[in-house]
Amino acid sequence: MTDQTVQSAPAKPAGRLRIDATDIARIAVFAALTAVLGLPGAFPVFGSVPITAQTLGVMLAGAVLGAWRGALSMVVLLVLVALGLPLLAGGHGGLAVFVGPTAGYLFGWIVGAFVIGAIVHAGGRKLTWPRTIVGVLVGGILVVYAIGIPVTALVLRLPLGPTALQATVFLPFDLIKAAITVAVTMTLVRAYPRAFRVRPKERA
Repeated sequence: MTDQTVQSAPAKPAGRLRIDATDIARIAVFAALTAVLGLPGAFPVFGSVPITAQTLGVMLAGAVLGAWRGALSMVVLLVLVALGLPLLAGGHGGLAVFVGPTAGYLFGWIVGAFVIGAIVHAGGRKLTWPRTIVGVLVGGILVVYAIGIPVTALVLRLPLGPTALQATVFLPFDLIKAAITVAVTMTLVRAYPRAFRVRPKERA
């Protein structure tokens, strides 16, 4: 047998997302956690956009699971909502919520969780307080607002500027949720470091 006839198995491309049974369980847990955080209900502030605790679940999903898995946990939750399960705060569910004033925030959950995970777990490095804080603030607040506010303005036919100004009422509550997320995440890093190890050649 010559050297030309011996071929090694093709290498798996770096950066490919690999999901095993443990990942599926963790994704399901964070989707369920976000749904449970809606049980206390919703508190309307302006229009039809309420304050809820569910964005805490979004922040935790991205910070703990990483970019892709955090985003997937939100996709799972929203697919179940689309199927009619009343998993949103106030017992809402069904396709109607995806064309209502809160639709942008719901889609923002997916992008926000991804951005949080991408920053917090950047390059598969060890989690740090500064990077976790930045990731949660950027992904969990700025990104979600950037997607949610324009959609609210469009659906309610309101000017973008006043809508954005009214949305600042959410900020103190979201900052509290961000602080909780950072504290919980960094506590988990110390208590269960293995849960935060990124697989070799995998960035998310």
